Amino acid sequence: MSKVFLGMSGGVDSSVSAVLLKNQGYDVTGVYMKNWSEDLPGMKCPWADDLADAKSVAVQLDLDFEVWDFEAAYKQQVVDYMLAEFKKGRTPNPDVMCNERIKFKLFYDQAMARGADYIATGHYARVGTQNDATCKTLLRAVDENKDQTYFLYRMSDLATQHTLFPVGDMLKPEVKAFAAEHALDVATKKESMGVCFVGEVGMQDFLRTYIDLRPGEIRVAETGAVVGFHEGAVFYTLGQRHGLHLGGGLPYYVVGKDLDANIVYVSRDLNHPALWADTLDLEDLHLRDGRTPEDLTQIRDLKVRLRHRAPLVGVATSCPKKSIATSNQWSESRNEMVTLRFDQPIKRPAPGQSAVLYAGEICLGGGIIA
Repeated sequence: MSKVFLGMSGGVDSSVSAVLLKNQGYDVTGVYMKNWSEDLPGMKCPWADDLADAKSVAVQLDLDFEVWDFEAAYKQQVVDYMLAEFKKGRTPNPDVMCNERIKFKLFYDQAMARGADYIATGHYARVGTQNDATCKTLLRAVDENKDQTYFLYRMSDLATQHTLFPVGDMLKPEVKAFAAEHALDVATKKESMGVCFVGEVGMQDFLRTYIDLRPGEIRVAETGAVVGFHEGAVFYTLGQRHGLHLGGGLPYYVVGKDLDANIVYVSRDLNHPALWADTLDLEDLHLRDGRTPEDLTQIRDLKVRLRHRAPLVGVATSCPKKSIATSNQWSESRNEMVTLRFDQPIKRPAPGQSAVLYAGEICLGGGIIA
């Protein structure tokens, strides 16, 4: 009987995964990863409730259950990374780094050391083979609306060979119905929103706790006119429309930041060049299955996803003559760069976000938008 350590978050997806794995004959141990427990002013971290829900399901299914404390590593490798990126004026994605460094590195390594054959999570993704390949590769989920490979593209090839995604072949409504049919205690639990590790709290509210407020001016990019004030330029992201509090009329969009002067620039011009791009440079590449940047140029129907749930967009790539070193101390991936070229201008994603590449169902990897 194969031994599986299942990450149980207290949500419906990982709980249904537990039932599926048990029904398939695996020896399942549920693990709650304690990544964050700090309360914020006026906002209580939901970790204790999530732990109670996960443990309740494990008891209901008669599974062994453990709590693994990753809080120190999470603070250093995810939260500190996120704060450092924001202070540089970028907009990072903590979910991507959490998956690379915690769930599919630290959790994986510890599970393997404990004699696991596999780890498993409730992510919407699949692991399979394509074109008679002998090695397993990361594939998009059946439910395109819930596919989470955008957040998983940096998980290692080694972890991919030993990972199970039990709900990856299911649609979300099927998962909810399955949970109800099996009378799981979390069957009607709502999905968590907001910051991935804190719960129902917006990113700006979280950042205010850790980054000193530096009030400054909001200026119109075309004229330099001051139209408002902000609490800190680091709190704003390229293309942002909501939360500017600049009064009525046509909406303003953030089109630039000067961190040294602590000025946020905005424009009402939807065609402002800062909002659109026909090329994007990717750094800190993490390409899967041994691929190189040059391999990407040979893929005929290459697609890219620039945001979670965003549609796949056709793209071509080109590589610099030499690898370009980056200053990202948080990544183990190769310090190489590629340029994505689009047939038509696309809304420019914020620097620090991820762009993830696909060939059909296969997730090829991706990189960080420079």
